[in-house]
Amino acid sequence: MHLNIDPSSPAGDEISFNQFLAVDIRVGEVLEVENFPEARKPSYKLKIDFGKGVGVKKSSAQITSHYSRESLVGKKVLAVVNFPPRQIGKFMSEVLVMGLADENNDIVLMSPDREVPNGARLL
Repeated sequence: MHLNIDPSSPAGDEISFNQFLAVDIRVGEVLEVENFPEARKPSYKLKIDFGKGVGVKKSSAQITSHYSRESLVGKKVLAVVNFPPRQIGKFMSEVLVMGLADENNDIVLMSPDREVPNGARLL
C-alpha cells in the first residue's frame, strides 16, 4: 500500500458517512515506550491505554524524529482501534496511531487539545 503524503494532492475518493463511522478512532494515553531496533525505519513500540471498553493495546510508530521516549509517556494520541493486527517483524501492532507528515515527511502525532477520557471516540 502506498500512502500519498503530499499536501498538494487532491482529496481522496468520496466515501459515505457510514463508511466513515466504520473507522473506530479513539484517544488513548501512552503508558510505555520502547525502542524498536528491528524495524526497517526508526520506530518505537508503544503500549497505549484506551480505557475500559478497548483496553491496553500495542502499536509500532515511526515517530522518533519529533518525540523522545520520555516525552511520549502520558501523551494522549489518536488511533484506529478496529483494524486487524499487523505483524511488523516479530512485533504485533494492534492499533494504528494517527499522525500527519511535516515538510520532511516526519510524523507529527494527532492528539486532543483538551482533556478527554481514555477511549473517547472521534465523532
